[in-house]
Amino acid sequence: MPDSKRTPAGDALTDLVLDLFRLNSRMLTSGDRLVADLGLTSARWQILGAVVTAERPQPVAWLARDLGASRQNVQRIVNDLHREGLVAFEANPHHQRAQLVVLTDKGRQTFDAAMHLQAPWIENLADGLLVEDINTTHRIMTALRKKLEGNDEAEEQA
Repeated sequence: MPDSKRTPAGDALTDLVLDLFRLNSRMLTSGDRLVADLGLTSARWQILGAVVTAERPQPVAWLARDLGASRQNVQRIVNDLHREGLVAFEANPHHQRAQLVVLTDKGRQTFDAAMHLQAPWIENLADGLLVEDINTTHRIMTALRKKLEGNDEAEEQA
């Protein structure tokens, strides 16, 4: 049986990961409450944001990749957003079956309304935190994400 002892860094990272799980749950719940009156959930809001921030219209598979989510789950949510008139599908000149997801005017208005609600909410969360601490946390989270993405790619190639 391999030695399962962790280093101090491993212990600290385990504690951080457990708190990240708790934080993620709280963020999703809070986000759901924040945008509920707009007919959104955190997941729908996140996908609208991915569509908005993409440099050009993308198929669902690319949105899922950018979000680090499963294609099937993103497809389900995009279909819901389409039924509600928040996104539309356009022909993809590079792939006949993988349509491109684009924001409708209603989708843009809904996303903008969500971001209007987000501004005071995020300012309240940021109150009392140091920008340097936020930036350090962001760098660590990015480094961990990149390591995990590298592991995922290595496993796919094996």
